[in-house]
Amino acid sequence: MDDIRELYQEVILDHNKHPHNFFAMEDADARLEGFNPLCGDHYTFYLKFDGDRIGEVSFEGSGCAISKASASMMSAVLTGKTPAEADRLFELFTGIVTGKLPPKEHLEELGKLAAFAGVAEYPIRVKCATLPWHTMHGALHGGDERISTE
Repeated sequence: MDDIRELYQEVILDHNKHPHNFFAMEDADARLEGFNPLCGDHYTFYLKFDGDRIGEVSFEGSGCAISKASASMMSAVLTGKTPAEADRLFELFTGIVTGKLPPKEHLEELGKLAAFAGVAEYPIRVKCATLPWHTMHGALHGGDERISTE
C-alpha cells in the first residue's frame, strides 16, 4: 500500500499543477456544473462525442488539489471510452475512494486511477475526489441540474 500512497502524492501534485484538458469546450455535446460547498470546489465539465464514444472531455473552474487532480485524470482516462466503459470506471473509482471496493483487486483495470485509493483514508476528502466523476456521470446521462455534494 506504500507504493499506492507514493503514487497518490505524486499524481495529485502533478495533476494539480498541470491539469490535463483544462479549458472550456465551445462545441460540447454535454455540459454540467459540479459544486462542493464544503471545500469550495466548483467546476464545469464538457463532453464531446465521437459516434458511440466519448471523443473529448474537458473542464474549467477551481478547487482543491484532490478535486482538480481527479478531474484532470478523469478527463484523460475517459477520452475514447464508450458510455458503458465510462460507467464502469465511475463505479470502480467511486467504490475505491469510498472504501467499498478493495483497490488491489482492480489495479489493472484502474491503472493510475488506483492512486486515489488513499482518499478512502480521509473521509472528508472523498467528496473532493468524487465530485468530478459524479458531474461527468450526470453530463454523460443527460443531466441538466448542477451536481452538489450536499
